[in-house]
Amino acid sequence: MPRLADIRTYFHVHMISDSTGETLMGVMRAAAAQFERGQPIEHLFALVRSPRQMERALSHVKAFPGVVMYTLVNTDLREALEDRCAELGIPAIAVLDPVEATFSSYLGAPMTGRAGAQRTLDADYYRRIEAMNYCMAHDDGQGDDLPSADVILLGISRTSKTPTSIYLGNRGVRAANIPLVPGAALPERLFDWKKPLIVGLVATPERIIQIRRNRLLNLNEDRSTDYVDEEAVKDELLFAKRLFARHQVPVIDVTRRSIEETAAKVINLLTEHRGKA
Repeated sequence: MPRLADIRTYFHVHMISDSTGETLMGVMRAAAAQFERGQPIEHLFALVRSPRQMERALSHVKAFPGVVMYTLVNTDLREALEDRCAELGIPAIAVLDPVEATFSSYLGAPMTGRAGAQRTLDADYYRRIEAMNYCMAHDDGQGDDLPSADVILLGISRTSKTPTSIYLGNRGVRAANIPLVPGAALPERLFDWKKPLIVGLVATPERIIQIRRNRLLNLNEDRSTDYVDEEAVKDELLFAKRLFARHQVPVIDVTRRSIEETAAKVINLLTEHRGKA
């Protein structure tokens, strides 16, 4: 019989947006993560910009009552949603309203009222696309333009170098990553380059071995190798840490960090690095 603490409460969350819904999804998941036993059943309705699309979403809300979260700039659509939710006794949360009202008051200016305004194909959008392309071309030590990187991540195998680089690229950061292998040469004068911030990634031996074993299982490889040998992994980590210490490279332990948390730490370090340049 399951313990009371193990029982999860499932509930419906309807996210209705006139844009892609990414903002709603991020806010909802961040809030839901604070409730250990709460498990949201997600319903996303993106690009809702007509009465017909709204009616379809509201029919779903009626069929599966729960919490409604929305980002809508069209007054008629907002009123239709709010009125129907009031009739059904369902809470409806205008996620961006408090922030937009504060900005409007502070700036002394009204909102533009444009749906998906943050998705405009501006210079920042193309900067992020270029950064993503750079990350993909400079993954795992590839590429011949490393000195132009914003960030270079160093670490032994399975320290989340690639996913962190990709996340940084999506934030507009030109990130490269290089694997550390004892005995393998690093790019010449790597630590003399002025522009890139070099960051070392480490984790506990136990965590690295666990990830490596899972990778071998996915490859249907069950032979015992140095790749998952505890002493060999410890030697790799010792080699990496000594290298970082010798060149005064900032180090991030990713053992208990999500990719997002690691990337956020890198961005903070990058801001400091640029301030010293």
